[in-house]
Amino acid sequence: MTCAKPKTRRRIPAFHPVPVTPRRDGWTPERQAAFIGYLAQTRCVTTAAGMVGKDKTSAYRLRKRAGAEGFAAAWDVALGRGKQNVTLASAKSTGLSAGYRFRTGLAQVVMYRGKYRATNWKTDDNALLQLVAQLSRAERIDG
Repeated sequence: MTCAKPKTRRRIPAFHPVPVTPRRDGWTPERQAAFIGYLAQTRCVTTAAGMVGKDKTSAYRLRKRAGAEGFAAAWDVALGRGKQNVTLASAKSTGLSAGYRFRTGLAQVVMYRGKYRATNWKTDDNALLQLVAQLSRAERIDG
């Protein structure tokens, strides 16, 4: 199987990692972000998965899981198939709880000259505002 060569510079949208059961050898949020970075660099699922110590079937299973919408959108952009200005910070687009989105944050893959360099973790301010609104509603009901 041949993989396409990277052609243009792409900005990968920030995404929420897929919620998974915590395992040291599993798809941790850091490993998910690195996979997306290497996928943008190599344009090859097999190679990118191998670079993070996983196999491609595991990566495709992760992509199909519930709550993987942001991960899948970042995957598509990394391969040059998706929209680069995707915003996946709202609950409507991710299906993830505000608590999970706030605790985990958004992974922003950093590319430099076509190579994956790092992942910056950003707070999800929309999730924080949703949690504050939920607390406010709960206080009004109890008060």
